[in-house]
Amino acid sequence: MKRFIFRLLMTACAFDFVLPMIPGIQFHGNFLHAIGAGIVFSIMAWVVEIIGFSIAALLTITTFGIALIFLIPIWLIGFWFVPAMVLKLTADFVPQYLAITGWTPALWGGLVMLFIGAFTSDGTKSVQRKKD
Repeated sequence: MKRFIFRLLMTACAFDFVLPMIPGIQFHGNFLHAIGAGIVFSIMAWVVEIIGFSIAALLTITTFGIALIFLIPIWLIGFWFVPAMVLKLTADFVPQYLAITGWTPALWGGLVMLFIGAFTSDGTKSVQRKKD
């Protein structure tokens, strides 16, 4: 829970202070609005991640693994594109607070958000097990 709050505060700081420094990204609002935008960004990231994994699993299963020939290089080259896409989706959901004029600013902003995600992550996605 502490990690989530820390990530949310870092994302809100990015929305309020860092992203407006990128030409083509405007944020209109105070820090409370930035926290709201951070929550929307987190929800959008979760939804995009679930959809991406579902599509990848469906393609892998239906092609008996042949799709991995294309999916693995796409993931290795374009893993930094997902935060940019989530940032554009967030701008679409809260246009009164966040405006992004094109894909180039979104890619730079996505790179900032990728670094925040990498910085605030512990590197593992494990399921907590109950110890006997």
